[in-house]
Amino acid sequence: MALTLKQTDKQRESRAAAPSLASNPSIDKKADWSQAFGLREMGVFYALLLLVIVLSFTTAYLGKSNYISVLNVTNVVYQASLISFMAIAMTVVLITGNFDLSVASVAALSAAIFVGSCNSMGLAPAIGLSMATAVTIGLINGSIVQFLGINAFIVTLGTLTAVRGLVLIYTDGASLTIQSPQIVEVLKAFESNRIDIAYALIVLSALFLISGAYSAIRIKRMSPRSAGLVLAGVSILAFTWVAGFVVSVKMPVIYLAVFTAMVWFVLRFTTVGRKIYAVGGNPEAARLSGINVTLYRLAAFVFCSGIAGFAGILFAARLRSMNPTGLQGAELTVIAAAILGGTSLFGGAGSVVKTLGGALLLYSLTNGFNILNLGANYQGLIEGIVVVSAAAIYTVGGNKRRTKTG
Repeated sequence: MALTLKQTDKQRESRAAAPSLASNPSIDKKADWSQAFGLREMGVFYALLLLVIVLSFTTAYLGKSNYISVLNVTNVVYQASLISFMAIAMTVVLITGNFDLSVASVAALSAAIFVGSCNSMGLAPAIGLSMATAVTIGLINGSIVQFLGINAFIVTLGTLTAVRGLVLIYTDGASLTIQSPQIVEVLKAFESNRIDIAYALIVLSALFLISGAYSAIRIKRMSPRSAGLVLAGVSILAFTWVAGFVVSVKMPVIYLAVFTAMVWFVLRFTTVGRKIYAVGGNPEAARLSGINVTLYRLAAFVFCSGIAGFAGILFAARLRSMNPTGLQGAELTVIAAAILGGTSLFGGAGSVVKTLGGALLLYSLTNGFNILNLGANYQGLIEGIVVVSAAAIYTVGGNKRRTKTG
């Protein structure tokens, strides 16, 4: 009897000790910091920072123009804006567990219809027609995938070819140009006007700093989230200060910032966002919990094509014309940006902020190659290596995490 009581006491002690070991604050803090600032979470930003540093020293050593000048930095963001729109929309599709290869072709068709109909119909009807066409293609893609059960890769690969054929038919193989001087002026204001955002950056920096400080005070310690907010605020303020508090960007950068913030907010803080992740992470569990998986996946296709249509309009507004081969091959850059941002090709994981970082990384490479006068062949080789390396890092990091938690 005494032996039994002793054993019972020992069992109680061991059970009481186990939680205290598992919930050791120092271990939890180390795990949080390691996870938040590890390669899997921050790899794209580390790569972007490293690339900027290397290109800055290289251009300075070779006597080229300053790579990190305000003008060049804002130019890189402007160049990346069109692809970033499509990459962020692609991220939403990938999170739901699907794929869309037709985005660049949809953007090209939207641009062609917009330019071709502007001269005869006017600006507003042309925008409506091109957007309606893009959304319809997304609806067709989603319906075939969801209701017929055909693999999304195969469906959108076919749509890519078919829509590119429609571009050639619509343009008759010739470039289209907007003829109306009034419409050209409106498009210049819509796409090419510059706006000084220095004060907006100062306000944004203050918001990040205050949010980070409040978060640290509330939990009585500096967490990875609060540290990230403070770091972001300091970085934005430092960039604005170095720029002499004069930072002007073209309109697509403003549109992109607003769009990214909206999608990020929806995915992170709303029920719709949680359902989108659930649909991609475990569709059967999502279905059993009452989520309409078909509707969400269909809506993701429509959303992606609609944003591609808007990107096509921006592309046409930028050039005020449309070549039938415009945006050819851009779908690969769109997907590469999402992969560099760590978006899973199997669904359930992805971040629009990191996708934006991936797009900026690709265009920083392109911009650096242009400054250094490297040929297009080297660009393709190095960009391909970067994408494969990023995919390898995310895959290995994910496998290690599953091994530790398994």
